[in-house]
Amino acid sequence: MSQRQGVDLSYEDGARAAELAREAVESFVRNGQREHPGSMREAFYERTGAFVRLESTRGRGSLRGCAGGYRSDDQLGHVIVDAAIEAASGDSCGSEVTPSELDNLTVSVCTVKNVLLTDDPLADIELGSHGVAVDGGGKSGWLYPTVPVQNNWSEREYLDRACRKARLPPTAWQDDDIVVTLFEGQVFREREADGSVEQV
Repeated sequence: MSQRQGVDLSYEDGARAAELAREAVESFVRNGQREHPGSMREAFYERTGAFVRLESTRGRGSLRGCAGGYRSDDQLGHVIVDAAIEAASGDSCGSEVTPSELDNLTVSVCTVKNVLLTDDPLADIELGSHGVAVDGGGKSGWLYPTVPVQNNWSEREYLDRACRKARLPPTAWQDDDIVVTLFEGQVFREREADGSVEQV
C-alpha cells in the first residue's frame, strides 16, 4: 500500500533544510534551547516526515547522531528542528554532542516524499530510491535511501543492516511480525562542516 505524502523540495529549500538542522543542533548544544524555525519557506509548512544525520569528520568519520521519522502530523520545519535536537542528544548514539564537536560535524536532512508499507520488501525495494524503516518487538531502526549505494550493498544486505540498526536479528525483515516500510526521500547534506550543501 503506497501513500503519497510530502513535497518535492527545490535545491534552495533543501539547502535551507540543512541549515535549519545545523542551527537547531548548535542552539541545543551551545545553549540548551530549541531553535524555532522562524519565517519558514513555503515547503516547510507541509506535514511530512524527515530524518537528520550528524556525522563526525574526525579521523575516519563516524555516525554521531540520527533521529526522525517517516511520518509526522507536524509541519516539516518543526520536524527538522525536533529531529536535529534528538540527533544531538544522548538518546541518539549514547552521548550528547558537545560544543567542541560542532566544527567537526556534517549535517544532512532527508525529507520524506512517499511511504510504502510492503509485504515483500526484497521485491519492492529500489536501491538509491528507497529508505528503509523496520519496526517490531518495541524496536525500530531506519536507513537513508543513499546509504546502500554509498556502501555498495545489495537489497538483502540493506534490509539486514536496517534490522541490525533496530537491534533485531539481521533477517528479521522476513518475519511476519516485523513491519518493513519503504520511503522515498530527498537528501541534502553539507559537503563539509557548516559548508555548502549538496543534494545526493
